[in-house]
Formats: sequence, structure tokens, C-alpha cells
Amino acid sequence: MNKIDQDILLFLKNNLFLNQRIVSQKINYSLGKINHALHGLQGQGYLNEEMNITIKARQLFEKHRPRNAIILAAGYGMRMIPINMETPKGLLQVNGECLIERLIRQIQEVGITDITVVVGFMKEYYEYLIDEYNVKLLVNMDYQEKNNLHSLNLAREEIENTYIMPCDVWCGENPFCREELYSWYMVCDFMDDESDVRVNRKQELVRTENGGNQMIGISYVTGDVSERLKVRITELDRDARYNHCFWEEALFFQEKMMTMARVTSSQNAFEINTYEQLRELDASSRDLHSRVMQVIAEALQVKETAIEEVTLLKKGMTNRSFLFACKGKKYIMRIPGEGTSHLINRGQEYEVYQTIEGLGISDDICYMDSENGCKMTVYLENARNCNVQDIEDVQKCMKLLRKFHEEKLQVSHVFDIYGQIEFYETLWNGTPSCYRDYKETKKKVYELKEYIDSQPKEWVLTHIDAVPDNFLFIPVTGKDDTVLWNRQEEEIRLIDWEYAGMQDPHVDIAMFAIYAMYDREQVEQLIDAYFPEGCAFTVRRKIYCYVAACGLLWSNWCEYKRQLGVEFGEYSIRQYRYAKEYYNIFREEGNEK
Repeated sequence: MNKIDQDILLFLKNNLFLNQRIVSQKINYSLGKINHALHGLQGQGYLNEEMNITIKARQLFEKHRPRNAIILAAGYGMRMIPINMETPKGLLQVNGECLIERLIRQIQEVGITDITVVVGFMKEYYEYLIDEYNVKLLVNMDYQEKNNLHSLNLAREEIENTYIMPCDVWCGENPFCREELYSWYMVCDFMDDESDVRVNRKQELVRTENGGNQMIGISYVTGDVSERLKVRITELDRDARYNHCFWEEALFFQEKMMTMARVTSSQNAFEINTYEQLRELDASSRDLHSRVMQVIAEALQVKETAIEEVTLLKKGMTNRSFLFACKGKKYIMRIPGEGTSHLINRGQEYEVYQTIEGLGISDDICYMDSENGCKMTVYLENARNCNVQDIEDVQKCMKLLRKFHEEKLQVSHVFDIYGQIEFYETLWNGTPSCYRDYKETKKKVYELKEYIDSQPKEWVLTHIDAVPDNFLFIPVTGKDDTVLWNRQEEEIRLIDWEYAGMQDPHVDIAMFAIYAMYDREQVEQLIDAYFPEGCAFTVRRKIYCYVAACGLLWSNWCEYKRQLGVEFGEYSIRQYRYAKEYYNIFREEGNEK
């Protein structure tokens, strides 16, 4: 039985047959296909001579009848920034009704009471659904590291004649039914450049690379598709390559989905992924008035409706940031990330920005809160980061860094490397280091402190986080605002002064090296770039000590962030390796001398 046959049976289950033309108009198939299908259904015993469904057809309906639903609500909803910092996506309100409550109500309207909600981020916010709607909550503890494919795998035993959907979908008309006969996945008639599926002539969903039908995310799976999906989703969840994939990846087999297409109007169904999509759907939604948006509006002296083109930027090591436009200009809003309040003194950061104001070395600050760390800056158009493999770029960065150090600026606080090593260790809350030889490595790094303290140094305001990504190269702009890519005339800015404080400025050289993950030869070239006149042997050895100490410092920082669920891959291991290797290099250089 094909899709046309099944659609006709679904129609006739709830509608009296009058004539073929009415059936054709209602389910949108040609009259010729309708006639052919009706004849075939009678021959197979699903319709009698009066075109009424038979007992055989009723048995088929019972076999595929919807029995339960799974709602995926564990993720951050990062594209909803800044709203997602205050409200989980499923609880966003549209027309006075929470998204997830509307879905639950629509599911229950068709007689389905077995509903599982998979939660993770802000999971406690969903607890009330248990009492109010008699749903089951299933907790995904790995929501920070894995996408909703993992969430669905946690609920895989529930999959059998099941509706599956994300929590952030709004449908005008109820998309669920009391009867279903086949598996389907819902898409819009609207074409979307970001979609990777399209509907073909057979009403199948096939992969595409050039955009396709907008994916809504609601699906119904039954029969063989249910069983195949359970196997497939378990296989993919075991493969780390699929950690960041959506569950729909498990529906694909040989470049097309195992389900048929359910096409709906773009006016009827919306998946709300961004702040502006929510505003477009319901401009009066209470969730549009977030604290962050109010701050922006007040700082720029505009109404919140003037804030447009809100786009999530790449998640940084410490913060989350988003880009937005207002009255023809672009800005970046920084929102501190998990555990940041333990790592950064925002009052000290504020003092640093006050000290460097007017030097033209940093980005342009429009707003900064000295308590919570929210910061708004002017977006630097067409800027690029330092290329750590380009010696010309590196030399320019070191020249700017040395010029800044020679300003000999002063602030009231110190960045104590060894004190910070101890501080980050206390944040582990008694959990031992994941490195077996940590105590021995730490002891060796502390042996270097005696040499560091013995060396003459002039303490000045030091960036501390002077890493390649924080050096921005800005191209020259012509009279007609065209970008002139002249590397000799590029302006360089040094951004992100969160860790800055009084310290030996040569620490910044070490910080640049270990973040760039330089080898020994590259470290030597970097030192030579900062000291084109030549670097004294004692100073060079001191920088080796800083490489070791700062490596352990950031290794401890990474261990703390790992406990918060934030991983940095190779970076964390390399930092620990710098602590061990440059202790040895310091000793070897001393012996040779």
C-alpha cells in the first residue's frame, strides 16, 4: 500500500464518501490517481462497494494508532540568545501560551496521555509539568556535550507508534491525529537555505546541499520505521562523531529519510530558533523583554524594537557573545559564561578598561557593568585574527604588545600566577587532578619560582591573556567605505582584558606562545620578535619559567571548566605538557650555560 492509498483511507475514516472529485480536492491528488487507488483498495479488501472502510482497514488503523509522544527539551537553545539565559526555549510564550504547554495540550486533544519530556538545561523549570499535565520527565545529564540525538536515545524504549518533536515548535492547527497509517516527518512548503532535505515527486524527503523545505521537526514513526530508528539512533549515539547532531540524522538511510513527507503551510507551523523569529511571531511576547535587551536599549537610548539581526557568535572559553545591529551600526554584547564569577573580578576588569581608555589599543566600549561583567562594544568590521603561522603578523603583534608595556600603566591589583594556580585548584572542590603525576609536576613548577623572583623586573599593567585570538587586524577603509586590504596599513587592536593586572610584562610573551601551541623553535622566534635588539640569556630563561608556570595555570583552569562540563580538547593537554617540558628546558639551558 502506497502513500496515496493510505491518505485516502485516512480521509475516508473520518469523512463520508460522496464522489471521487471531492476526495481529490480534499487530499490534493489528481482525479486519475484517486480512481486508480480506490479501485485498488477495494480489491485489497480495505473498502467495500459503498466505499466504506472494512474490518481489515480498521485492524490496520489499530495497528498504527498513535500511542505516545516524546518532546525533546534538554538543549541550551543557543540561537535564542539572550533570552535563553533567562528562560528555557520550551517555556517561551507565544500569544500568552508556553510553547511546550501548547504542544502537550494538542497531543492530549487527540487522546494521547503517555508523554515523555526529555530535559537538561534548566531542567527544574519543567518540573511543574508533572503535576499539571501528568507527563514524565527524563533527564539528559549530557546536554552540554551532546545534541538531541542523545536525548532521543535516552527515550528509545518509548519509541513505538510515537510522535517525536522539539519543544520550540508552534503550530496554529493541531498537527496530531487520532489515526495514523504511516511514518512521516513534517516540513514546510517554504524553502529554506539552511535545510538539507527537500520533497521529491514521490513525497519522499531526500538530502540536498543547496537548501530545501524548511524542517519543522515534528515526526510520527510507526511499524518498521520505529524499530529501525531505535537501532539506528543507538548506533549513532555510540559514535562521538555524532555528538552534535540532531536526531533527524538517524532517520536517513541511503540519502533519504525512512519517513514520508508531511508538508504543511509556512503560515501554520514555526520552529522558533532565534530572538527575531519569536518577535516576528508574537511581538508582544513577554519573553522578548529580557534584562539584557533592556540594558542594550538603555545604553544606546533606543527602543527594544530597534535591536535587530541578533546572531550568536562563537562560544568563547569564558563568555558567550552575540552580534546585533541598531540604526545601521553593529555591536557585540558579551554575557559571562558558566562559573565566570569565580574566575574573573569584574570590578578589576572595569578598572583596567578605565585605565586604557583613550589609548586606541582596545575595542570601543559602549557599556560595561562592573558587577556582572556584561559588556557591549562596537563591532570591528572585516577584522581578522592574528595568523600564528605568519611571522609578519606575529612581529606586528609583539611590536604592539611591547609599545603597550612601555606605557608603564598602573592599576591597583596584581595578577599572581602562583596564587591563581592555587586558587583554580581550590575550585576543584577536593577532586584530585586527572593527571597522575600532577603533584610532581606542580612541585617542579614551584621550583622555578625562586629563579623568577631573583630576576630584575619592572611591574606594569600586563594583559595576561595576550593570545593570538585577541589581536585583531583591521583593514584600511577608503573614502567610499570600500575595504583596502593593505597589510602595511592595517590597524591592530588588543581585546578582552578580563585577566589584566600588574605583572612582569614578559608573561604576555609566554601566554601568546602557549595559546598558539608553539613548539620550541617557534617560541624562540616569538621571543626574538618581541626583542628585535636581542634578548639576554637570563630573560629568555625567565620566559621559559613563565611558559611552564602559565601552562600549569591554564591546565588547572581547564580542569575546573571540565567539571562544569566544558571541554577544550587538545588545548588542555598541551598546557599541562608546557609545564613539564619547559621545566626541563629551563634546567637543560642552565646546565649548558
